Amino acid sequence: MKQQPNISWPGPDTSISIMWLYIVILMVSWRLVLRFFNNNIQRHKHQSIVDAQHINKTLLTDKIELCANCGKEGSNMNTCNKCKAVKYCNASCKKKHRSKHKKQCERCVAELHEEALFREPLPQYGVRAAELHDGALFKEPPPECGDCPICFLRLPLDSGHRYRTCCGKMICSGCCYADVYDNHGNIIVTKKCPFCRTPDPTSSEDIIKGLKKRMEVGDAYAFGMMGSYYSGGHYGLPHDSAKAIELWRKAGKYGYANLGNAYYSGDGVERDEKMAKHCLELAAMGGITAARCNLGIIEDKAGNYDRALKHFMIAVRAGYTRSVKCIQQLYMDGHATKDHYANALRAHQVYINEIKSDQRDKAAAFIDSYRYY
Repeated sequence: MKQQPNISWPGPDTSISIMWLYIVILMVSWRLVLRFFNNNIQRHKHQSIVDAQHINKTLLTDKIELCANCGKEGSNMNTCNKCKAVKYCNASCKKKHRSKHKKQCERCVAELHEEALFREPLPQYGVRAAELHDGALFKEPPPECGDCPICFLRLPLDSGHRYRTCCGKMICSGCCYADVYDNHGNIIVTKKCPFCRTPDPTSSEDIIKGLKKRMEVGDAYAFGMMGSYYSGGHYGLPHDSAKAIELWRKAGKYGYANLGNAYYSGDGVERDEKMAKHCLELAAMGGITAARCNLGIIEDKAGNYDRALKHFMIAVRAGYTRSVKCIQQLYMDGHATKDHYANALRAHQVYINEIKSDQRDKAAAFIDSYRYY
């Protein structure tokens, strides 16, 4: 028979050792479990912070917008091209909402334009285009005609200067009236340009021929004058409003004032007061004082007396005499103060002192067309 193995139970000392071994294993296992849970908690906290930062960044950069037509939420939506104030989810919604939004859009555009027109320019601003337009419109313009290239005095407006088609120079009435001498000091009997010594044109054909030569070299003032001749049918040219409009467009600032008047009266083009005002503003920013005065008259008729006064004062400082009378009328009607009228008179006197000369006074006394104030 096989012998059974001799199995003996552990003694007291062995039982104690095993118990302590179990305790140590439990403690180590518990510490591992705690460490595992702590790591998970820290990882979840970090992930929550990262997610929160990402959500905040997304909310800041991708703003939720609503379609003005259907109310659908979204981002990077289509914007109204005129007022930039309402959003649409697509072009179809923009087209459907156009009839409802039209009046509000026009009112918003008018308010933005008025704010840009009369707001003081700031060193830093958000709406760059509006602020730049405001700064350009109400910036004090340089003299419209500059200085005479012969006597170097400021050129008077209107009848106080002459445009020479031979050299393209603006010559003051005093220098045009003065005698022209040759190299030996003898007076030249034949009338010649006091600047380039070219004989004066003697016929309408010579005047038109000289203007065309100036137009060939890109003289903007020549384009403006030729447009005026076509508009009035002067110097043998036919009355052609369409041709005049075309030439005025090419004349830049020297044609914008006439374009504005044409759009305002409907002469040669469809009557459009908005386009007329836009052209006059372009001319005024270019330094054309007659356009500035016309802007003031338009604002005066509309009852915007503060705006009219601003335009008139700029025109007065530039030497436009008619604007002084306009400010006087505003004062008599109670829409301007006595100080405004006094400032206009002082500014006009400063202009007179700058353009006044003995030679110009002699020319004005000799012929009325040379009167310059």
